[in-house]
Amino acid sequence: MKKKFKLIDLDCANCAAKMEEAIKKLDGVNDASVSFMTQKMMIDADDAVFDQVVQEAVKCIAKVEPDCKVVLK
Repeated sequence: MKKKFKLIDLDCANCAAKMEEAIKKLDGVNDASVSFMTQKMMIDADDAVFDQVVQEAVKCIAKVEPDCKVVLK
């Protein structure tokens, strides 16, 4: 499954790169991208664990930039 999420208050490209790197290391993730320019995150992960991967990705983002929020709709 592949899905895009909007990010709010992503402040720098370096932080986006750190988030992307951390998300790509999560179990079940096939691919991921975090774009500072578009303020979006794309996750491609196995269907069976997709919701769990998204929750772990939100935690990764919070570690790198606590003010950044993910719109989970």
